[in-house]
Amino acid sequence: MRADLLAEKIDGLDEALAAVDSFDRVLVTGLLRPRPAQAAALAEFADALTGSPLAARVAEAAGKAASGAAGEEHFTALAAGRTALLGAAHDALISRAQEAAGRTSAEAAAPAVGAGTPANLLVAARSWLSDLARCGWRGIDHEVVSGAARIVSAMLDDPGLRRLAALLDGFAAELAASCPGASLERVPVRRWADLWARAMLLTLPGATGTPETVPATGRLLPLGVDLQEHATAVQAQVHAVFEPADGSPSLLVRASVSAPKPDSVVGAGLWQLLRPHLPLLAAVGEGRATELTGMPLTAAGDLLWSEEHARTGEPADSFATARVALPTATALPTAPLDRHPTAVAVPVFVDGYAAAAEEGGSVAFTFAGQTLDVDVDRIPAAGPLTPEGVIASGACIGLLRWDAGAFRLQPLAVETTVRRKAATVHAGAWAGGTTDKAGTRAEKAATDAAAVLRERAGRLLRK
Repeated sequence: MRADLLAEKIDGLDEALAAVDSFDRVLVTGLLRPRPAQAAALAEFADALTGSPLAARVAEAAGKAASGAAGEEHFTALAAGRTALLGAAHDALISRAQEAAGRTSAEAAAPAVGAGTPANLLVAARSWLSDLARCGWRGIDHEVVSGAARIVSAMLDDPGLRRLAALLDGFAAELAASCPGASLERVPVRRWADLWARAMLLTLPGATGTPETVPATGRLLPLGVDLQEHATAVQAQVHAVFEPADGSPSLLVRASVSAPKPDSVVGAGLWQLLRPHLPLLAAVGEGRATELTGMPLTAAGDLLWSEEHARTGEPADSFATARVALPTATALPTAPLDRHPTAVAVPVFVDGYAAAAEEGGSVAFTFAGQTLDVDVDRIPAAGPLTPEGVIASGACIGLLRWDAGAFRLQPLAVETTVRRKAATVHAGAWAGGTTDKAGTRAEKAATDAAAVLRERAGRLLRK
């Protein structure tokens, strides 16, 4: 692990992010009646794309927006330009992280165009998003935000549009909870601009198509689990090395399973919601490989998990995988619309470091004269891994992420000492069930909560 490379400045990164910030500030006050400061910010944004295939379109769109005459096609061009800048930043960060880890990345192929979708719904969604850009985050009110409701309702009948419908629904809910925008103390500038730009591009024909897949047959060697929790949903994303049965080079892949959740189910109880996918979770929790037969695999390295294509295999130690198989595994390119600095999550193995607690409860690894911050806040409560365990560790499997202008390591598993004995501790160790006392207590509490919720739901349905 070349930690020195992670500390070096990446050429052009700050400039690209500054141009994005300029555009995002424009959306705060909106483009219905642009002011000179907004016109200047739009010009700076357009200049950052000079020499790119989008340069002419973005320059025209920026000029129209600065004069208050932008139409839907101009807002779409601005969203595309913003996404391209963040995509370039993402690619530069991924390239640096892979270089530091000593791995190579596969070349990105041209994305396939998805199947056609109802044009009228896409146009309606694009019109609503354009209205948001005109009024700005400070100008939103319930009348403007409520315009999404009919569009989302109509989209839900079409499976091909549910991805966009879910995004619009969640975005509109956030905006509605913040109305009126004029009274907001603080605007989530980057987040809302991210949601707006992504939604705008998803209204383009073919953008919401199902990704093409190839059948994957071979051995899946899990590295660790990234548990992602939201108030109404939970997802377990397994990062692993896939060894194809035909002897072709190993690949870095992900397998994700998700489920809706009530607010009252937290901690280790989250695994119960995901138990319908027990073969995958059990393999991770028990430290076993999984044999795949014809499992759909996208060009971005995502396994579209289906139990009928998988069976639990032989024991497979994740740290042995990290030491032997991870360095030679090839990373697949990120899907075009997912290229964003927040999506950087590169599996790495580090050892030989000195771990220490810092002010504010943060943790850092020091090795080879360099310091790497460790994001212990990302460690889920649904597992036995703790910040104290990370500090006592001597080796770590984690995800390199980009946060607050620097690379940080999210621990997935560590080699440490427990009661004077060497042991491995995984964030996802309780995924398939546990005999650990703390985990058992948490599971029982979650079981009781889930039973109460089911009983109440049953009563409501009977009424």
